[in-house]
Amino acid sequence: MSPILVTENGVDGDDERDDDEVSDDDEDEAETEAAGAEEEEEDEPRLKYQRMGGSVPTLLSSDSASCIAVAERMIALGTHGGVVHILDFLGNQVKEFPAHSAAVNGLSFDIEAEYIGSCSDDGSVVVSSLFTDEKRKFEYHRPMKAIALDPEYARKASRRFVSGGLAGQLMFYSKKWFGYQDQVLHSGEGPIHAATWRSSLVAWANDAGVKIYDAANNQRVTFIERPQGSPHPELLLPHLVWQDDTLLVIGWGTSIKIASIRIHQDQGANGAYKNGPVSSMNKVDIVASFQSSYFISGIAPFGDSLVVLAYIPGEDDGEKEFSSTFPSCQGNAQRPEVHVVTWNNDELATDALPVHGFEHYKAKDYCLAHTPFSGSSYGGGQWAAGDEPLYYIVSPKDVVIAKPRDTEDHINWLLQHGWHEKALAAVEAGQGRSELREEVGTRYLDHLIVERKYAEAAALCPKLLRGSASGWERWVFHFAQLRQLPVLVPFMPTENPRLKDTVYELGLMALATSPAYHKELLSVVKSWPPGLYSSMPVIAAIEPQLKITFVTDTLKEALAELYVIDEQYDKAFSLFADLMKPYIFDFIEKHNLHDAIREKVVQLMMLDSKCTVSLLIQHRDLITPSDVVSQLIEAGDKCKYYLHIYLQSLFEINSHAGKEYHDMQVELYAEYDQKMLLPFLRSSQHYTLEKAYEICLRRDLLLEQVFILGRMGNTKEALAVIINKLGDMEEAVEFVSLQNDDDLWEELIRQCLDKPEMVGMLLEHTVGNLDPLHIVNMVPDGLEIPRLRDRLVKIITDYRTETSLRQGCNDIFKTDCIDLLIKYYKEAMHAIYLSNEEDEARAKRDVDRVNESSFRKEPSSRNMELKSKSRGGGRCCMCFDPLYIQDESIVIFFCCHAYHSTCYTDSSSSLSADETTEVSDSDEWGDGEEAKEDADLTPRMMCILCTNAAKAKSRG
Repeated sequence: MSPILVTENGVDGDDERDDDEVSDDDEDEAETEAAGAEEEEEDEPRLKYQRMGGSVPTLLSSDSASCIAVAERMIALGTHGGVVHILDFLGNQVKEFPAHSAAVNGLSFDIEAEYIGSCSDDGSVVVSSLFTDEKRKFEYHRPMKAIALDPEYARKASRRFVSGGLAGQLMFYSKKWFGYQDQVLHSGEGPIHAATWRSSLVAWANDAGVKIYDAANNQRVTFIERPQGSPHPELLLPHLVWQDDTLLVIGWGTSIKIASIRIHQDQGANGAYKNGPVSSMNKVDIVASFQSSYFISGIAPFGDSLVVLAYIPGEDDGEKEFSSTFPSCQGNAQRPEVHVVTWNNDELATDALPVHGFEHYKAKDYCLAHTPFSGSSYGGGQWAAGDEPLYYIVSPKDVVIAKPRDTEDHINWLLQHGWHEKALAAVEAGQGRSELREEVGTRYLDHLIVERKYAEAAALCPKLLRGSASGWERWVFHFAQLRQLPVLVPFMPTENPRLKDTVYELGLMALATSPAYHKELLSVVKSWPPGLYSSMPVIAAIEPQLKITFVTDTLKEALAELYVIDEQYDKAFSLFADLMKPYIFDFIEKHNLHDAIREKVVQLMMLDSKCTVSLLIQHRDLITPSDVVSQLIEAGDKCKYYLHIYLQSLFEINSHAGKEYHDMQVELYAEYDQKMLLPFLRSSQHYTLEKAYEICLRRDLLLEQVFILGRMGNTKEALAVIINKLGDMEEAVEFVSLQNDDDLWEELIRQCLDKPEMVGMLLEHTVGNLDPLHIVNMVPDGLEIPRLRDRLVKIITDYRTETSLRQGCNDIFKTDCIDLLIKYYKEAMHAIYLSNEEDEARAKRDVDRVNESSFRKEPSSRNMELKSKSRGGGRCCMCFDPLYIQDESIVIFFCCHAYHSTCYTDSSSSLSADETTEVSDSDEWGDGEEAKEDADLTPRMMCILCTNAAKAKSRG
């Protein structure tokens, strides 16, 4: 098959003569059309064309084509000689059916492409099997113009089809038990000109219009009227094409309509309908309708658009040709055109086809068919590979195949027309050959430099230069000479290849010199590795710009990043603070820049007051409160709240740290946090009472006024505020109780006497503080106190309860005192035995001989220290030698008398039995089991001096 090259004004191809017999006139015409195409901007074709080869040229050399039908695996071509040819997609003949004796008018495949139906002017309809010898012929004796097989013809035993012709009847055939049964679906509105069957829906056209019938429901669906002013169907046939199961495309004369069949939800899965009214069945909407400027010789879907085969009348006929019903037949017709249009009649592409003998053909001599592949995939104007639709344009002597242009077709067409950027974009999609990619890229880069489109050229460099370091450096210096280096810098590679450091420095300085590229400078500084270049030359180029009146924040941030790279963190912090970057707090901690924040308090506060206050409080030894407060006050009202939260946090940490600002804090609390003002007034001693009172009075803060008046000594005025403004008796009683002033109680009573309700409340709240009887006696006669009886009952009840509680508490107190005294006495009678480790064993034996439980023994006194001297001045009360715990064990009593353990043991033997008895009698303070236990003890260790003194006293 030879390709046909499409131009705006035509398609270069064969004429009706042999290729080697092209006349000089045709060559001149082609040259004229090519020149016209160069003068005007061309639209890219949507389709590419080629003539069908194989057996087709031979078949049509002795016959002429009349109709065509396309299945998924083959093509059927009907001729005026009555023959049906089965072809493959290359045009090679596979089978031939000499089915008719006159021109074949219609062909139809079933969905499986196992049967082919044909109708002819000889009045016959033939349905033939393509793979068996099965063949059925039906005679009607009138020319038959249309046939449509049931898509399920091969699968169902009913073998249904419809056909019609000049007889004006649409016959519905189906196979029954005893043969075929025909049924007239419609008649009486002129010949049947076209018919098509999709799923269960049958559509046909007659002189009146288009009708749709539901074969599954045996019900007519709709009628679509024939367009007004359209040529007679005998001269210009209507064309019906199903786009899918619900969309029917109708092309008639110059009119195009698209009908949408809405399948009702009551329809079953097998196509049958549930019982219901007619209005509940399938309905049809016309979703698109428009008029064309040409006659329609064929129509087919093209994704979400349409392909229309247009017949253009001869120029000599003028406007009469379009308004009349007679297309040209005088040998002056123009080339047929293929239009790709949207449903809104927007022209997407137009191609003229130089078919053989087009000058002599009528509109009805052309037909168009397409491949309705079920697996076709269309989206965004492109088909999946291998699923592209094919369109067959048939004329009596030609079959032209049209199919969508692919990516390489698109790219070659763009390059031919100088649209390099579009060609490159198409190549970047990854569908072009590598050689094509290199060619497009090189030509595009040269073109952009010539056109001074430097930014686009720079963006293209990574794709062209790739890993060539020398190539990159050459282009960098070339862009620098053109003063266009800033556009190339963002695309410069940092590795694979890595360029010289001077190249990178040159690029950064080029970005810094123009404010328009400061964003790119910041991006590059952040993204390039720090070791790629030296930051000092770049910093030196930027720093002078800071002295300019207007400097972009982006340039400041880029300079700060360069300072970080150069480890000048304090300068970087200053710029980050001015720019109020949220990560500055992490930056401070990371580089220990706490001392540097002294001059940037306001900026940090405005950025994040919580973090800033915490930082200032934590490092208040470096940044004093005066430094912070002075900056915040200087900043004005915008930082007044920040001043409050700083001073509040400072006060919570150390109430004396900012004492000189407590007067200021009173006003700040009154403005921003009134509920915390009273706790502050109670905690602080460093504010002026008069100023604080004035602030509270101005803002009507009553509790705070009461507190300040109380601190000022104006207790009566404070009490008046509580009684007259707060009306809170409990608060008044509490206030008076804290003052410890009896006169104030009298003042409280006097201020309440003219308020009966306040008197009642006073009676309720003074139990335990003031004698209720005294209040009752002061109440004027005749004063009516609300709920007086209930309140008096409550007062009496509370008084009794209080009296009972006090008596119980006193009894418990006395009992606890006696128990503690007895315990103290017993503990005081015990001795403490102190010894070193060497004497421990010997002391244990000595103590066991006296009384094991009569004193407390410390197992070791090596680490102990005698903290108080005994009454003997640190000497044994028997031998008067000094006491040394390291040398000898000692015994100490709670009366502060101490003895060497040997002296005490020797002296204790002189005590008589009656002394022991006296000591035992001294336990008469005890009672119960403890006294009995003490009485059963062996002779107890007692202080010798105290015992003898007590004995002498008792004898005296």
